[in-house]
Amino acid sequence: MKLPDAQVAVLETASAQDAQTIDDLADATDHKPETITGAAFDLEEQGLVVVESATDETAELTDEGSQYLDEGLPEVRLYEAALDAGADESPVQMGQAIGQSGLEGQEVDIALSNYARKGYGSIDSGEITADADADPDSDSEASALDALAAGDADVDDDDTLDRLDSRGLVELTERTVRSVRLTDDGVTALMEGVEAAESVGQLTPEMLTSGEWRDVEFSEYNVEADAAEFTGGKEHILRQTANRVKDVLVGMGFEEMQGPHVDADFWINDCLFMPQDHPARTHWDRFAMDQPREIDELPADLVERVEGAHRNGVGPDGDGYHSPWDEDFARALALRGHTTSLSTRYLSGEQIGELEPPQRYFSVEKVYRNDTLDPTHLLEFFQIEGWVMAEDLSVRDLMGTFEEFYAQFGITDLEYKPHYNPYTEPSFELFGTHPETGELIEVGNSGIFREEMLAPLGVEDADVMAWGLSLERLLMLIYGFEDIRDVHGTLCDLELLRETEVMY
Repeated sequence: MKLPDAQVAVLETASAQDAQTIDDLADATDHKPETITGAAFDLEEQGLVVVESATDETAELTDEGSQYLDEGLPEVRLYEAALDAGADESPVQMGQAIGQSGLEGQEVDIALSNYARKGYGSIDSGEITADADADPDSDSEASALDALAAGDADVDDDDTLDRLDSRGLVELTERTVRSVRLTDDGVTALMEGVEAAESVGQLTPEMLTSGEWRDVEFSEYNVEADAAEFTGGKEHILRQTANRVKDVLVGMGFEEMQGPHVDADFWINDCLFMPQDHPARTHWDRFAMDQPREIDELPADLVERVEGAHRNGVGPDGDGYHSPWDEDFARALALRGHTTSLSTRYLSGEQIGELEPPQRYFSVEKVYRNDTLDPTHLLEFFQIEGWVMAEDLSVRDLMGTFEEFYAQFGITDLEYKPHYNPYTEPSFELFGTHPETGELIEVGNSGIFREEMLAPLGVEDADVMAWGLSLERLLMLIYGFEDIRDVHGTLCDLELLRETEVMY
C-alpha cells in the first residue's frame, strides 16, 4: 500500500495498545503537529487508525498569583498578624492587625473578604479574632499555588482552581488533546507492508512549463480536518458601533464636534449653569488634574457673563444661585465628565466661530466619572452628545429625533421620564427595554437648554435641544449584553468580542 510520507510515519509509529498524542507522534516522526493531525484524520477515514479527542485544562500563575506565592495570601498574612497581636485570646482592633500585617490598598479588601470564609476567625464592629486551631499550612489555595509553581499543572481540586481563577491568581486554559491508536485494519496494513509514495503538495510554475505535473502524484488534502485557530486583531465592537452611530447622525444632517478630553471646569460645568457647590463637582465625582492644575486662558467677557448668570440669573426676573462663585475654581482642569463641554465651546463661538441657526452638531467621545463599577457603570465610557439649534423647538421635536435615531438600530420601544438638570428645562431621561432580561435600562438624558445657560454663551434668538446618550448601553440593547465590563475594560471577555457578529 502506498501512502503519503506523513501517513506512513503515523502508521509506523502509532500503537494498537496505547493511544499516543499528536505531540508525541510529531516528536517521534520529526513532522509538525499540524501535519500529523492531517495525516491522522486521513488515516481515520480509511479505517486504519482511531483519533480520540479529550479536553485538557491547564492552570498557570498570573503575576498576582506569583506575588502571593512569595509574600503569602493576604488572608494568611492577616491571620498571622492577628495571632501576633493576641487575637486568639481576645478581639483586637482591626486597624492594629492590618497595620502589623503590612497589607495595603486592595490587599486589605481581599484579606477581609476571605478571612472568615476560610475559618481563620471573625470580623465584627471593627474588631478581629483569630482561631488558634486554624492551620494556614493546610490552606488549599496556597497549596495549589505552590504545586503550580513547582510545575505540577494537574491540581486535582477543581473547586480550588475555580476560586483561584475567580480571584485572578491563576489563568485556566482549555485545549483539545488528540490521541491516535491503530485499528485492526491498520495493523494488517502494516503487516502487509506500506511505503511512502512520492507526492508533491504544491503546483509550481516550473511543473506547468516542463509538463512534469502530468507524472507526479499530488498530496490529497482533507478540507474538513481541524486547522489551527488564528485570532487576528479586528476592530472592537464598541468602535464599530461608534462609527455606525456617526454614520446615522451624519445621515440625519449633523456635523461632528471635536475638543479636549482635559478641560477647565468652566467649560465642563460653569457654562452649563451648574453651581460651583453642586455635589457632582466635588473631588469625589471628578478626576482633577494634578499637573497642570488650571487652564492658561479663558475668554474674559464670557467668564463675566457666566459669573453674572450664576450670581444674578438672566433677565429682569432672573434669579441666580446666590452661592459662592470663584474664577480659580472655574479654571481648574479635570477630565471631562461629559462631552457637553464640547457643546459649550461650540455654542459660545470659541471653537469655530459664531454659529447662526439652524445648526446640528454631535460627538461620540469618551468621558470620565468616578462611579462605582457595576454592570452598567464604568469609570470611563463613551457618550453620544448632540444638540440642535433652531427656532421654536419643543419636547416633541426632541422625542421625534430620538425615535428616528434609535429606529436605525431596531429600537422602537423608548420610554421617557421627567428629570431635573441644572442646565435644561424641561428635561427627561430615556429608557429602553433590554432584549434578554426585559428590564428597563436608562440610555440617556436630555432636555431644552435653559436661558441661564444660553444667554451668556450668546445664543438669544433660538432654542437649543440637547442630549447625552450612552454608547455602551445602546450596545447592550442591540446585542443583549448584560454587563458592559464584558465589552471593554480590564475584565472584558475576549471570546465574546471575537465571536459577536456585527449587526447592521
